[in-house]
Amino acid sequence: MKQVETATKPQLAALTKLSVVTINSLVRELHQRGEIFEDALVPSNGGRPALTYRYNYDFSLGLVIYMKDRGGKFLLSSVIINLENRVLSKREQIVPSFQQEALYQLIDECVAAYPAIQSIGIGVPGQVVDGEIVISSHRELEGVRIMEQIEQRFNLPVFLENDVNAAVYGYHTNQQLGVDRTVTGLYFPYLYPPGMGIHQGGRLMRGKNGMAGEIKFLPFDIDWYTESKPERIADAIGWIIQSVNSILAPDHMVIYQNHVEEQAWRQALETYRTRYPSPVYPDLIQKENFEDDFEAGMRSLTLQALQPVASYE
Repeated sequence: MKQVETATKPQLAALTKLSVVTINSLVRELHQRGEIFEDALVPSNGGRPALTYRYNYDFSLGLVIYMKDRGGKFLLSSVIINLENRVLSKREQIVPSFQQEALYQLIDECVAAYPAIQSIGIGVPGQVVDGEIVISSHRELEGVRIMEQIEQRFNLPVFLENDVNAAVYGYHTNQQLGVDRTVTGLYFPYLYPPGMGIHQGGRLMRGKNGMAGEIKFLPFDIDWYTESKPERIADAIGWIIQSVNSILAPDHMVIYQNHVEEQAWRQALETYRTRYPSPVYPDLIQKENFEDDFEAGMRSLTLQALQPVASYE
């Protein structure tokens, strides 16, 4: 029903290969729960008109929260989506630094306004191991365990996802790329260490303890928290692109950054390519807006957590 939106009982029986008796029972149960509605009567080959049922995409809702830096302050964004991935509510809140109580208050307000919320997805600038943020470009997040506390406080399932992983997932989903396409995303926030996400074989590559993509640990002599010279950043971007390509050889590489001219890092990359040529290079795409793919990825991942999709073909 989620896939086809509207259907009659005979149509559902044909789609699922279930008996009409079983379909009658299941439709009755779904209707009583409010997961489907009675819709219109349609002609039925000269017989009695058949009743059409319509899926209720607002039956379960997902709450998506993502965190990032904006102008040196901490941005909390919340999006409430239905099972059709339609946005029902969106808001932003800027706080001086990460505050757990501000996060809890935001969730409180969302759940009170939309009681049908059944899952919470939170995108964080860091890596989570066993519910704890162990590495983050925002040092105040390191050591924070918010997943268990939120689950206990709101009695809802919660998952945390790394921001760059979510962005790469969002880019792959939005571009409708096949599972055979490998995509890497390199994120270079201003005055914060960079991160990388890897989407390969139809899924995110996480590595041991989710540490795949922690490119800030690459042996490149630069202090990401203080370095602001464009030529140094451009050189670092070119070196990292060359290094990642040598290891992963992705089909697409998305560069998220907006504080260095694109021509500058492409020139730096060309220098490395001339010195260390490779037989294959990825399609390079620069995107200045990181938040669009970040949000898209978190929405898709939250819907997956909310309700796995079954396919009847």
